[in-house]
Order: sequence, then C-alpha cells, then structure tokens
Amino acid sequence: MRPFSFRRREPPPEVSPEHASDIELIAAIAAQSTSALRVLHQRHAPWLRARLARRCADHDVVDDALQETFLAVWRSAGRFEGGNPAGWLWTIAIRRLVSALRGRGSRWIGTGDTGVDPVSASAEDVVLLAVEHGDLGGALTRLAPELRAVIEATVLDGLTTKEAARLLGIPEGTVKSRATRARARLREELS
Repeated sequence: MRPFSFRRREPPPEVSPEHASDIELIAAIAAQSTSALRVLHQRHAPWLRARLARRCADHDVVDDALQETFLAVWRSAGRFEGGNPAGWLWTIAIRRLVSALRGRGSRWIGTGDTGVDPVSASAEDVVLLAVEHGDLGGALTRLAPELRAVIEATVLDGLTTKEAARLLGIPEGTVKSRATRARARLREELS
C-alpha cells in the first residue's frame, strides 16, 4: 500500500502577466499568482462594472459584486474549464450581483437614473441605452420575467446558450425554448 501524500501546487507559469492571455492569467491565478489576478482585474473590471451598472442602479452593490467576483476568481481559478474567459467572468459577476440584490432592497436599472454620461458614453453604451429606453426596451419590460432574463443573457450580454443556462440555473433546452417564445412575443410587440 502506498503512503498518502499531499500534492503541492505548482509554481505560477513563467509568463509576464502583462503580456499573458486571459487563459494564461487564470492558470497563473490558480497557482496563486497575485500579479496575474491584478492584471486580470485591470483588464476586465472596467467593462464588468459598466455592464453590472446597467443591471443595478446602486453603485455600492455593483462595487461589492465586482469585488466578490474577483474573490471568486481567486478561489475558483483552478476549476476554469477553458473556453471564453470573459464569459466565465461575466457569469460569476452577474451571479454575485443577483446574490447581492437578493439580500438588499436595491433597484434594477429601468427604474430611474441610468448613471451613464451621454457625452463620454461608448458606442455600446449608446446602443444599449437606446435598447433599454426605446421601443424595444418597452417591449422587453412587458415580457414575462423568465423570458426577459433569457433575452438579456443571450442577446444583450452575449452569453452562449450553455453560459446562459448556467447563469440562470435552468437547462439549455429551456433557454432555447424561452428565447424562441421571447423573440416571437417581441416580433408581435414591435410590428
């Protein structure tokens, strides 16, 4: 019988974090590289904050969710299965936001101030504001919440069906059928 032994974590890969790909950074984070976490944060925190702010009007909740996101990345980088690092980060971030909102009486966007300065807004921000506050935004708000969540995840947030299913906690087939129903309802509303 072989004696039990602990496996030691391997040292972080020898790669300069500033020039590493996101996948390399996540591998280095899994090996406990704080500099890799810092670089990943610098690359992704701005767009994550902007997208989370579109979902929640409470900037403190957004900041808390963002901090919890990178704490979760630190803890779970070893479980990253490859694929799209940005989608993985967004899935973690939106789950952290939902968890934070369940525990507080915070407001979702669409109930007041957008928090986006129209002068310094990016093209993506301008398009998303038009979607949220134009005819399509009105049609989206009239959708059943479960249909709207699927459209927001797959269309507005750009998640794959698999990522949306994981995010929403429903089977992939349910995501597909809800997306089909949502699109049909949106066509009716907008025609």
